[in-house]
Amino acid sequence: MTDLHPVRRALISVSDKTGLNELATKLAERGVEILSTGGSAKTLRDAGLEVIDVADITGFPEMMDGRVKTLHPMVHGGLLALRDNPQHTDAMNEHGIGPIDLLVVNLYPFEATVRKGADYNTCIENIDIGGPAMIRAAAKNHAFVNVLVDTQDYAALIAELDKNGGETSLGFRKNLAQIAFARTAAYDAAVSTWMAGAIGENTPRRVAFSGQLAQGLRYGENPHQNAAFYTDGTARPGVATAIQHQGKELSYNNINDTDAAFELVSEFNPNDGPACAIIKHANPCGVARGETLLQAYKSAFDCDRTSAFGGIIALNQPLDAETAEEITGIFTEVVIAPGASEAAREIFAAKKNLRLLTTDGMPHPAAALRTYRQVAGGILVQDKDNGSIGETDLKVVTRKAPSDAELADLLFAWKVAKHVKSNAIVYVKDGATVGVGAGQMSRVDSTRIAAQKARDMADVLDLAEPLTTGSVVASDAFFPFSDGLLAAAEAGATAIIQPGGSMRDDEVIQAADEAGIAMVFTGMRHFRH
Repeated sequence: MTDLHPVRRALISVSDKTGLNELATKLAERGVEILSTGGSAKTLRDAGLEVIDVADITGFPEMMDGRVKTLHPMVHGGLLALRDNPQHTDAMNEHGIGPIDLLVVNLYPFEATVRKGADYNTCIENIDIGGPAMIRAAAKNHAFVNVLVDTQDYAALIAELDKNGGETSLGFRKNLAQIAFARTAAYDAAVSTWMAGAIGENTPRRVAFSGQLAQGLRYGENPHQNAAFYTDGTARPGVATAIQHQGKELSYNNINDTDAAFELVSEFNPNDGPACAIIKHANPCGVARGETLLQAYKSAFDCDRTSAFGGIIALNQPLDAETAEEITGIFTEVVIAPGASEAAREIFAAKKNLRLLTTDGMPHPAAALRTYRQVAGGILVQDKDNGSIGETDLKVVTRKAPSDAELADLLFAWKVAKHVKSNAIVYVKDGATVGVGAGQMSRVDSTRIAAQKARDMADVLDLAEPLTTGSVVASDAFFPFSDGLLAAAEAGATAIIQPGGSMRDDEVIQAADEAGIAMVFTGMRHFRH
């Protein structure tokens, strides 16, 4: 028994009219009868195609502002009937139900309506009902019915019909059915997620996620792992929405690190001056502000030149030629910025393996987003860490208060520490990181590692003393003992910013006073695991 079935009758009802006339014309040339509704029928008729209104088949006009038009046995019977089941065919014959071999439907633009910031009632009116019902019916009956939900699959259908003399194979229909079920699932996920937010439900009983394939990846974190990159449909500027101007395809690790870099540099408002962040393995190895983008990059690079090799560079202002020229001095995997001058792109063009991404904007660091992490048997969901503090939020807890210059560096260091894997220690001097300790099991180890990196860079830069001398320090969580603070003091730090809240805060404050260090508490921590 062959798995091929002919396409003789199609129902077309689409919101997105892209490629519609071309598809319908090719179907009509093959003698396919076309049923349609509303705007789709008008578009096809305007193109000179013969169309039968669904209302003529059902005997009911479209009503209730189009809410009711395809929810009828004449439609769903034609989609759901098993052509090899005598009871089904007898019912079709008895009630005059014609089979529908092809369904072409794309849904009301609910996701786009939400992205535009439409009000509640407008979003509700853009929830499609008849479309998903028909799609699910056709996909369930893929043994006989083809269902198209994406305009990108129109050409594949025509090629399949050409290949098989007007028929489609079961394997082809199965593939279309999977795409269709995924589309309705994503649509329902978008609706339920939006509604949870609209009504203020932070922990809905059920949560759904969806994504659209952006690209298959060569591999994941390691070559033996399969991987792919999906976008979630949001318009937040970043790696998912960026334009890639040159270089080979991004890898799994490239995407992860580029996202980390751009989210970090977004902490620094471009209106307040240029900033640069250099990321290696999801941790910053250099972050700085400057009078110019070039100065910001150089200062960030001088924090840890060794780790910066093969890193990811994120800028908060459009890339200029001078900075581009400097960046090409070492091997860099990716540069991401809100834009790039023509001269900068020409300079980068000589480095074929260097990827340049532009985003046409910066993400808002305080946007209300959620993050997701899979664990065995479940998913952890939380608000994005968009917590921030200002000068008025700080509590001076030592006899010595920080100077204005120290205070500016403390707030800078605090922003960076939020993006460093815990336990996080960040030394900053004059608006630039000079030592970063990340991901250690002991906070004192992070403090010492960051200081050692600064000593190593002093040798590279031929400095008389490491830049941690006269620096400030940020700790993402409280110092549980005074040993971490004392290690920072030994490295030359003069001020510390930390959340506070330890049982031994008094001991740590006393140690700071004895060392002549200023210390402020934020009352907020920034764990990042």
